[in-house]
Formats: sequence, C-alpha cells, structure tokens
Amino acid sequence: MPETLISVDLKQSPYDNPKIHNRWHPDIPMACWVKPGDDFVLETFDWTGGFIKNNDSADDVRDIDLSTVHFLSGPVGVKGAEPGDLLVVDLLDIGAKDDSLWGFNGFFSKKNGGGFLTDHFPLAQKSIWDFHGMFTSSRHIPNVKFAGLIHPGLIGCLPDQKMLNMWNEREVEFIATQPDRVPPLANPPFAKTTHAGAATGDVKTKIENEGARTVPPREHGGNCDIKDLSRGSKIYFPVYVDGAGLSVGDLHFSQGDGEITFCGAIEMAGWVHMKVELIKGGMAKYGIKNPIFKPSPITPQYNDYLIFEGISVDEQGKQHYLDVNVAYRQACLNAIEYMTKFGYSRAQAYSILGTAPVQGHISGVVDIPNACATLWLPTGIFDFDINPTAAGPQKLVTPGFDMPLSQDL
Repeated sequence: MPETLISVDLKQSPYDNPKIHNRWHPDIPMACWVKPGDDFVLETFDWTGGFIKNNDSADDVRDIDLSTVHFLSGPVGVKGAEPGDLLVVDLLDIGAKDDSLWGFNGFFSKKNGGGFLTDHFPLAQKSIWDFHGMFTSSRHIPNVKFAGLIHPGLIGCLPDQKMLNMWNEREVEFIATQPDRVPPLANPPFAKTTHAGAATGDVKTKIENEGARTVPPREHGGNCDIKDLSRGSKIYFPVYVDGAGLSVGDLHFSQGDGEITFCGAIEMAGWVHMKVELIKGGMAKYGIKNPIFKPSPITPQYNDYLIFEGISVDEQGKQHYLDVNVAYRQACLNAIEYMTKFGYSRAQAYSILGTAPVQGHISGVVDIPNACATLWLPTGIFDFDINPTAAGPQKLVTPGFDMPLSQDL
C-alpha cells in the first residue's frame, strides 16, 4: 500500500494543519519530500475547507469568505528537481474520503464571486450530490444520474519569486482598470486569511503579504479545472523552484467543461494517489511554458449527445467579434432554456451543466463576425428521453421543486 504523506481531519480547521496552504509562494516550506519514482497518497479538504455543509440551505454558499480558498495539500518536494525540469505526475487513482461520500455544487452570489452566468443567477444556490460508488445523484435535481470523472480541479508547482512578482503586478494592474467592478476582475494578495503552511516568523509575514491567490490558472498550472485530468492521466509540470513544490486540492467528483457555475463541479474532500518522475531540462527540450497532459483512459461512456450552438451575439443582441466567451455563454443559455421545457427550473438546468460530463467545444473562430461554440449534453444522464419529438417535451420534473436559494443580504 502506498504511504499517505498528508492526512486531513475533516473535523479540524485546515488552518490547524501545517501541511495545508492556501496561497502560492516560493517560500512556503515543503510539507514532505519524495524521490523520483515514488508513489504516495495525499488527502485533501474540499476547496472551502469544510465550510459548505450537507444541508438544504444555500446561506453557506452566500456567506463564504472567498479570500480563504483554495486549501491545498502540499507542497511536496521532489528530490533532485531543479528549475527548468519537468515534473511528471501520474494520477494513479483518486477518490472521496470514506467519511465524506457526498459533494456540493453551488452558484455564488454576484456580490461574492459570481460565476459564468452571474447576471442570470445573481443569488447563491446549491445542490448536494450523494456518491453511489462511481455514480452520483442529487436530492435537489431529480431524474438525473451519471458516472463521475473524478479529478483535481487544482494542481501545480510553486512559482519562483520572479514569476510570483509578475503574477501580482499584472493582476493588480488589471484590477485598477475597473477597481469597483462586482465581481472583481481578479483577487490581489490578502494577508488576513493566508495559510502559509508550516512557515513562521518573517517568512510567514512575507508569504502573507505577497502570496498569490489560488483562484485562477496560471503558467504553473493551478486552478485549471480540466475534467479529463482523471485517474490514469499524466501531467508534465514546469519546475520553477528547487524541489518543484507540488500541491493539489479542489477535488471534483464530476464536472462539465468550463465549470460554468464557478463553485461549478461536484466539490468533495478526498485523496489522490500519485507517482512522480523528472525530465531533467525538460522545459527547454520541449519548449514548454504551461503544463501539458495526457488524458485519462477511463471516461464515462456517453455516446449520444444533444449539441447546443451559441454564437458571439449577446443576450441584448449586441454583436461581438469572434468572442468565444460570449458564444459559449449563449450555448449554455440555449441548453438551459431547452431543459426548462421538461420541468427543470433554470437553476437546476444550470447545475446540471456544471456537474454532469458535459463537453464544451470551440467550433469556429474564423467566420467573421461570429465565433461558434457548442455545448454537448449527454442524453444518457437523464432517466427519460430528452430528445425533440413530434409529441413535444414531457414535463416529468415535479413542479415547484428546486434547489435551495439563499436570501440576498
């Protein structure tokens, strides 16, 4: 059996665990060390550190302090790793913790984080999903069941000081272009809620003042939310500091492409069994700036889809030039509208797109002025026929049944 190098107690605050951190900084002490060729297990909190509860209220999604997240297990130091190397990470297996066989999906309030469709869903809502082996279903969203493609939403190596400074400078400058925007354009360093792992004294203070927030993906990997980084995936990470400093967290039981609800997958506490190797000088050898990966050989077998198209014309009819973001938003909104015809609320339909193994594709970026994006909705996740027929849609979902909704404060 592989050794568990980092354990978490879900009854404990992540701030009390010195092998957990919630910022990126080169001075965060390594939580443990391994050698190339070693395989090992890391346990993780859910990304909120246990703040979201298994209940029928969305007030916790409304009230969460997003400056505390994400809580990551690590960093793991790899002996012999040097800047310029590639760290090769095999995700051998991933699972939920035995004492937490459930997960959550939520929409953040527009006043506290928002999401891809926040103008359409400005209030906090959530759904709870129970795990039945490899399958999941929700008491808040009936007539849907699907196999999970379990993966870490967030995984990456520590930046060096030069890269950290670049991140902070460009993101603070970006915030300054619209300083009063809600939700904000980016999240700057924030000392008060920093968890710097085992750091103490002046080092801890430095991390608190400079540590990059974990919200976005960046050059080192980070919060990429790629659903196909599942069991059997192999990831090649650029190394920027001695020892590499690999950290992981934000585990998802399942997610649709884009993680469009922001708290957008089925979030869970769990464990990752991984193996590490090194390719010396691999960054220069292969011209790698961002991580590359090989996907999992094990994926849910959904072979029939309804494909919803969106173009880069927004909800007000305004034309945008080859804007894939606008086009994908329109594809999502078109799918949501379609699902309401079967009795789902718009929120339930939105949650399905965030949690089920939905595929998102960039289908065209050359036909001026409209980009075309498509959303592929697997029909097999429903326990009824969702395809269009001459008879029209059958409303099978209980009228008035919906996900918990918070009150706007």
